[in-house]
Amino acid sequence: MFHVKRFGTIVRADRTYLMDKTCMPPIPHLSRRVFLGQVLASVLTLPARSQPASLPDEFRVLEAGHGKLRFLPEPLAETAVWAYNGEVPGPLLRYKIGSEVKIRLLNTLDQPTSLNWHGVRNVNGMDGVGGLTQEPVPPGGSFDYRFVPPDSGLFWYHPQVLPFVREQQGRGLYGVLIVDEENPPQADRDMLVVLDDWKLDDKGQIADFGAAEMDRIGALLTVNARAIPVIETLPPSSRLRLRIVNAADTRLMVISFNGVTPLILAIDGQPCEMFEPVRQTIPLGPGARFDIMCDLPADAGADANVTLLGDNAPDRILLKLKTAGDKRPPLPPVVSFAENPLLPREIKLQAARKLDLVIEAASPPDAASNPPLAWKLNGVASSGFPPAPLFSVKRGTPVTLAFVNRTALVQQMRVHGHVLRLLHDLDDGWEPYWRDAVLVPEGKTKHAAFVADNPGKWAIECSMAGRQAAGLAAWFQVT
Repeated sequence: MFHVKRFGTIVRADRTYLMDKTCMPPIPHLSRRVFLGQVLASVLTLPARSQPASLPDEFRVLEAGHGKLRFLPEPLAETAVWAYNGEVPGPLLRYKIGSEVKIRLLNTLDQPTSLNWHGVRNVNGMDGVGGLTQEPVPPGGSFDYRFVPPDSGLFWYHPQVLPFVREQQGRGLYGVLIVDEENPPQADRDMLVVLDDWKLDDKGQIADFGAAEMDRIGALLTVNARAIPVIETLPPSSRLRLRIVNAADTRLMVISFNGVTPLILAIDGQPCEMFEPVRQTIPLGPGARFDIMCDLPADAGADANVTLLGDNAPDRILLKLKTAGDKRPPLPPVVSFAENPLLPREIKLQAARKLDLVIEAASPPDAASNPPLAWKLNGVASSGFPPAPLFSVKRGTPVTLAFVNRTALVQQMRVHGHVLRLLHDLDDGWEPYWRDAVLVPEGKTKHAAFVADNPGKWAIECSMAGRQAAGLAAWFQVT
């Protein structure tokens, strides 16, 4: 018998965070003008309804090219970025569950690129991993992505071609994909919160991406490409749905809620039984997504906030929430999303294929490679996806992976095409939520299980984009 505990543990540096299980249609994309505050009163609120972005048989075009953002005040110049259709984040893509996604990627950069649909349990040929599931899209080229997402949820898209993913994502190439539930929960405001950090030079431009720079943490923090703090004012007792995405290259963002009680409804795009995080604190590794519901204070003039906890640095407020005006009438209690019927209710761990994935530092790094190879997976350092898979299993096989971190840094390992159950450290139970990536503290081992039910070649890589091309990228095969 395998059971589910009521607690999950995530560790970062000197902090341990416990999650205590007490826990529509397409819309117009957010334009760059929104982020500059010239059109909408709120830079966060998602419109509830709109007309489809294109006719049913047409592809929506995403052009990977150049743009500019106003991060810093004049007289400094706008910051040159790379963007989809000139926007950072790129156009919001929103669909009903069961709808077909049809996107044509146009590449006007001078580097090859692709679109990975982060978190979508996609068909293999549409996963968008250059060099593994498709040929990279060359400068001046295009590629058509066409698929029906099997799950509702919060996902995002970004390039996935080594060794260029670090620079392309770091310069602003990413956006959000939302697949709406059949019956979305009632909320007064539906807010998209895309977190990122930017490393700028003294002229306010994005600092160069050095070949030896794997980890990149910038001093400028943004919400939806606006410098923090972003301030929102709403009626007292308003109910908010926050869709939070960590789009940062390397930074593990530990965020705390003050003045409101967050209730987690979904993690990495998959619904979970609603719970309240211990100490109102949530860790978001790069690429992580959380759907959160919270009610603002009942009194006018109240303040609440979402704060980034500092790691050897001061805490910083990301989002300020203020109340003003008349109190809204009470809403019924928040309830959990329905379980995803397409995911297994249990994983037969006793029948699982058990494998170790050992993460080590290459000592010394292979400086002859560009970028230098600084990491090894199971003893192999590769500048791209190696020719042979880590393992191959037949479709339907349960798999247990032990992520063994023998490095001095936290690693976050992501598995494409599937979602994982994080196993307990001391027994055979698993956490009551699904993830597409696992945070592995330095010097520790974490176990995760999944059913390999999606055929194809699937990437396993570090979510810290700069580490992928430095050795932390591999793949497995489901036949």
